[in-house]
Amino acid sequence: MIIFNNLSKSAPYLVFKEKYDESHDANQKNIEAICIASYSRESNEVNARFVNLKFINDKDFIFFSNYSSIKAKDFCSHSQITALIYWHNIDVQIRMKAIIKKTSKEFNNKYFAERDEQKNALAISSMQSKEISSYDEVKNNFSKSLKSDNLKDCPDYWGGYSFSPYYFEFWQGHRSRLNKRDVYEVKNDKWAHSILQP
Repeated sequence: MIIFNNLSKSAPYLVFKEKYDESHDANQKNIEAICIASYSRESNEVNARFVNLKFINDKDFIFFSNYSSIKAKDFCSHSQITALIYWHNIDVQIRMKAIIKKTSKEFNNKYFAERDEQKNALAISSMQSKEISSYDEVKNNFSKSLKSDNLKDCPDYWGGYSFSPYYFEFWQGHRSRLNKRDVYEVKNDKWAHSILQP
């Protein structure tokens, strides 16, 4: 599930919500899954991974991660990203381009304090993407964290990322392959709508 708060009334956000509702009604699994593609200046490579989109607050798409992860390093060196959602139950793909930034410490603390303690224990115990000797060590670290008295205290190395797209493409698939592609892009501080060929 994605939580919508005071969603923007701009055209692409209304289309996004319409497609989300259709997908939800069609019982789409992992409806909150979103692929985030980033660029690493260090390795000169593009990285992509799925994350859970938690909120859309007004115009901001928000997910959470470890601030020491590979993606965090990518975002720090190159803040432009591309995001992608595919809801196969309604055959809709949504592409977005945006600049990404961290959410505030206050926002992170509030959200972390409201989360399930097992999720927090995992966030505290995992140095995301760091090599480890075995999976047993992952489980042991998690077990140790579960015994902590501070499972509502958000660590400095964990928090949210927020992005407000300046480009949306809504792709609607059809059996005939006459797929419809609607683009909304910010031009001169306004949303411009266009249609692309399949």
